[in-house]
Amino acid sequence: MSILFRIIPLAMGVICLAFGMYVRTMSIGSGYIIAGNVLIALTAICIALFSTAATIIRQLINKFSRADRIVLPILGYAAGVITCLCGIYLFMFGKTTDDVVSGNVVFGVGLIACCVATVAISSAKFTMIPQNSENLTYKDVPSNRYSNSRYYAYFSVPIVATAIALIYASVLIGRNTPPDFVAGHVMVGLGLVCASLIALVGTVLRQIQNKFGKKERWIWSVFVGIMGSICIIWGIAIMIPYSAAAVAPGFVLIGLGMICYSISSKVILLASVWRRNEPLANRIPLIPVVTALTCLFLSAFLFETSYLNSNFFVPSHIMVGLGAVCFTLFAIVSILESGTSK
Repeated sequence: MSILFRIIPLAMGVICLAFGMYVRTMSIGSGYIIAGNVLIALTAICIALFSTAATIIRQLINKFSRADRIVLPILGYAAGVITCLCGIYLFMFGKTTDDVVSGNVVFGVGLIACCVATVAISSAKFTMIPQNSENLTYKDVPSNRYSNSRYYAYFSVPIVATAIALIYASVLIGRNTPPDFVAGHVMVGLGLVCASLIALVGTVLRQIQNKFGKKERWIWSVFVGIMGSICIIWGIAIMIPYSAAAVAPGFVLIGLGMICYSISSKVILLASVWRRNEPLANRIPLIPVVTALTCLFLSAFLFETSYLNSNFFVPSHIMVGLGAVCFTLFAIVSILESGTSK
């Protein structure tokens, strides 16, 4: 099972990369460059999720080495940073509007990958979570906890990424051009995914530090749920006054909302088993399965519609990649459930 849960993020990454390269070379319709570039970029999130999965699994099977502690987070951060740089190159030096739009979105995807890599590096002491939960009382100081400087450094990464994404989104929307409208609204959703990862990183770190109190047990879970709901409502809202430019960002925002809900499954799981027995904890991995299926079924409907209206071409393809990311998150929450179950 440990091998299977590591294969899933890699397999989903291969699907995103291969499908993206295929779409990128199709040269059919005006959006093939955007869809292809974004699908390829989503591979970075899958790689970062593989780093997280491998970090936790190798601790659970007692094979987590010093090399793993260094190499796995570097792999995740490398995927995120390279993706950010590719996005910057595209929107600064791209020759077409499609390159500029996709470059902005690729940059935001890279920010998410960096946040996921922070989950990986924060989880380097994951086995302390069940130990703290069982053996310590609130605010007892674990002997092997992170230093305060490292704790705040890890916590700051998703916060900074969220701020960058949302500020940049407001700049793009403020330009009031169709390409910036598309990129800006998608960037809002990407920023909200980064915000959701603040909750996951925070939950992991605070449980390792044994600072996770009763009052905050469900605060983080509610926070992530709100982020996902904002994504979905925002996506629907911009599509109500129908315009060609609103179709792609509207549906992509809905897909990003599904990713937020998938992230919430991990936050809910860690909260539900902290210093208590939760018989239904093994049902929580169904959340990312449902969100993945939602993305894939919605993609199928959009594919059919794209034959009649080319505006649906981009979201129909990108939704496949978002579904793959949701399914990758199923592997992560299943690992968390195995590692925290009694």
